[in-house]
Amino acid sequence: MKTRLKSLILAIAVIVSASTFAQKKEIKASESKINWVGKKVTGEHSGTLSLSQGFLVFEGENITGGEFIVDMTSLKVTDLEGEYKKKLEGHLSSDDFFSIQNHKTAKLVVTKAKKTDKGYKIAGDLTIKGKTNPISFELAVNGNSASTKLMVDRTKYDIKYGSGSFFDNLGDKTINDEFELAVELKM
Repeated sequence: MKTRLKSLILAIAVIVSASTFAQKKEIKASESKINWVGKKVTGEHSGTLSLSQGFLVFEGENITGGEFIVDMTSLKVTDLEGEYKKKLEGHLSSDDFFSIQNHKTAKLVVTKAKKTDKGYKIAGDLTIKGKTNPISFELAVNGNSASTKLMVDRTKYDIKYGSGSFFDNLGDKTINDEFELAVELKM
């Protein structure tokens, strides 16, 4: 009886101490930045998105998880002005691209993080337009900030408009399947 009680107490102590090592660090959404670049045969467009909320989970000094929510309604074009800016923002918000009226957020859940010489190799699940796919990228961490550049294949999220992979004879109207996200996080 005493042995079982000691074992139970020891098991509880291990669980409690293990859970105290994991620390959730909230991301300062208003200080973080997400820049995007989409390319086409004849050029490119760029803009910004805003992070709604996010956190990274650390065990000691090591990242073990995390989650980020992007406010898709914040999508802005920064390389155009006036009528052309509004027109492109409207098109990117439409069902041809991100269908923002129906999908106001995108989400990244970190499922695995492996420490490397340059930071971390992150594996996660990215959800855009209600579709979830695995993604991996390098994340550099420096004190209370982290940064990455990652490529996202839009066609995996049912964004096929202007894709040469799905439509023939687009010529110089072809839009690259991948777009780039440059992310700076502040903790």
